[in-house]
Amino acid sequence: MNLTLSGQQFDAMATRERKTIPDHFQPAFEIIAPGGSVTTPLLQPVNDLAGRFVFTSPHSGRLYPASFIDQSRLNPTQLRSSEDAFVDQLFAHTAAQGAHFLHSLVPRAYLDLNRQPFELDPKLFAEPLPDFAISDTVKVKSGLGVIARVVSEGRQIYSRPLPLDDALQRINHLYFPYHRALRTLLDNALEKYQQAILIDCHSMPSGQLPGFKLVPPDFVLGNRFDKSCDYELTHLVRAELQSMGYIVSVNKPYAGGYVTRKYGRPETGVHALQIEINRRLYLDERTMKKHKGFEKLRKNMMRLSEKIMRALPDLSLTTRLAAE
Repeated sequence: MNLTLSGQQFDAMATRERKTIPDHFQPAFEIIAPGGSVTTPLLQPVNDLAGRFVFTSPHSGRLYPASFIDQSRLNPTQLRSSEDAFVDQLFAHTAAQGAHFLHSLVPRAYLDLNRQPFELDPKLFAEPLPDFAISDTVKVKSGLGVIARVVSEGRQIYSRPLPLDDALQRINHLYFPYHRALRTLLDNALEKYQQAILIDCHSMPSGQLPGFKLVPPDFVLGNRFDKSCDYELTHLVRAELQSMGYIVSVNKPYAGGYVTRKYGRPETGVHALQIEINRRLYLDERTMKKHKGFEKLRKNMMRLSEKIMRALPDLSLTTRLAAE
């Protein structure tokens, strides 16, 4: 990466970023309240307990500002390679079933909401990082901090270094509002039901996964090795997916990211489970377009979410009252 950038160019880039965010990300995320899904209007809430569920998709945003594309050495399709493409559409039905559904409109290549807020990569900026930056994590070292330096296959995103102000603008005006919204949804569920269940929905590349020499799994469930989510719920989701014929792995190779780790606190009544879907089930990764498997998968995800909502009364998951 060429680190030569004049002060005038630097100031112009920072000014552009301050304009990009209000112009392109209003809103930066969408919350679909129970019963509010327009994609599946014929569904009915599963039961009263469905309100305990919050489904999220932090990586399916696909609003790519022209200024961001101009900054990149990659074309729009290449930038989308790190996106959890259309995962929001696979789970939007959960609102009609009685849950809250929160999804970001901001692309993952622009801002990663499943990282610590100041996981900043020193290789990405010409300026020194502030003292509060966190730069020694595995994700940052691989170029996948809160502001990613690379997309899949290690391809560099930017043609020149970013002003640090760009990163801080994205974090302050996009990252923190998303997490405040998520925290509010979980707190509201806790207040009403003494329990909140977060299902954090993602997709994974179809290539070879670490630890799998032969066929990679169709789904990977992450519960931080039972630290973020009660085993009963994890087992229920795994069993239901297996009954549909899918290959399911638990905590290998993805045990759950920042969101699962931060919000999953079973001892306080908050259970967080990460779901990773193999993109080969629904996506042509070369063109980033859905293939014929998408509709079958969407219907199976409707069946899955209904199953876990209906089964909730029979699960002995920790609630806040029990913890107190």
